[in-house]
Amino acid sequence: MIDLPRKTLFDLPDGVIYLDGNSLGPLPRGAASRAAQVITDEWGRSLIRAWNSAGWMDLPARVGDRIAALIGAQPGSVATGDTLSVKVFQALDAALKMRPDRRVILSDAGNFPSDLYMAQGLARSLGQEHELRTPAPQDVADAITEDVAAVMLTHVDYRTGRLHDMADITARAHAAGAVMIWDLAHSAGAVPLEIGAVAPEFAVGCTYKFLNGGPGSPAFIHVRPDIVEDIAPVLAGWMGHAAPFAMEPGYRPAPATERMRVGTPPVVQLSLLDAALDVWDGVSMEVVRAAALRLSDLFIAEVEARCPDLALASPRDGAARGSQVSFRFPGGYAAIQALIDRGVIGDFRQPDIMRFGITPLYLDADDIRAAAAAIGEVIGSGAWHDPKYQIRARVT
Repeated sequence: MIDLPRKTLFDLPDGVIYLDGNSLGPLPRGAASRAAQVITDEWGRSLIRAWNSAGWMDLPARVGDRIAALIGAQPGSVATGDTLSVKVFQALDAALKMRPDRRVILSDAGNFPSDLYMAQGLARSLGQEHELRTPAPQDVADAITEDVAAVMLTHVDYRTGRLHDMADITARAHAAGAVMIWDLAHSAGAVPLEIGAVAPEFAVGCTYKFLNGGPGSPAFIHVRPDIVEDIAPVLAGWMGHAAPFAMEPGYRPAPATERMRVGTPPVVQLSLLDAALDVWDGVSMEVVRAAALRLSDLFIAEVEARCPDLALASPRDGAARGSQVSFRFPGGYAAIQALIDRGVIGDFRQPDIMRFGITPLYLDADDIRAAAAAIGEVIGSGAWHDPKYQIRARVT
């Protein structure tokens, strides 16, 4: 087993404490050279031959199996490509078709907006008066009634880090006859997962956060193996066809989860992701989780000792939160900008959330204490009042 942290495996800038891996993971060493190899050697020299000679066509399945191992899913059950929103749309459409006599999609009020937008758009396109219900996150379990077609939840709340009880909610959904969809955007690479054992029908996720695949890296979708042959994808793309180069006029779905592929795989991004996943070799998710909880508890204690004006937005109990810590502060946006100026990078979410990702692959206790000291200085000195920190950028 390999000890943590593994800072030497990441290309982190000097003088920076990076607490935003829950939004965009840092660059793993080896990823840039892998991209250069794909661009210069494979594309540049082999040209179109590289689809075969460099194994480009096999990338989505190979990377999917590496992700499957990290989320506790069966080999062959994870397809990669496209974006997370596309995968949410695919999963939800399939789920609703599995329960044609029901009209309710159940999510929660804290879900990531894009997931809710996909549900709203799909419901409109179906024209069958589907209803999207969004109770408070803590009320979801009791809202799973027998009129619910699909339960669609993000496992870790993107604002607060609150963790849903995946096993309990999945069991409740199945007991009510509903289909379960989990969004693992803030879970994969952050907390131990046993998707195969919990057995939701679908799980989706992105790879640019804790999996460090780079901006825009492809999403993934898991379909439970016992149902996949009955899934007719709403987006019947040629890469999801059983024989793409047969060029048949009609769609014939590929076996297993490969039918959930849509368009041409993003070869450079998939190659970057493949290289990024090397940092997980020999790493136990249980070890990562234990280290993240220790660092998170230390961070909460250090920040609260220095900043009584900040209110903890994340659950205090580590078992109830993912790998991030959030605080509420009316001047949160400006405070984050002031911190970034001082080399401590977190981010902000409306209306008043200061978010900090706790990633033990490249963070240690010294980083946590130094980050807390910087937060204390920014808040205590009032540095965040500086007008330059009040200017809102497009990305927060």
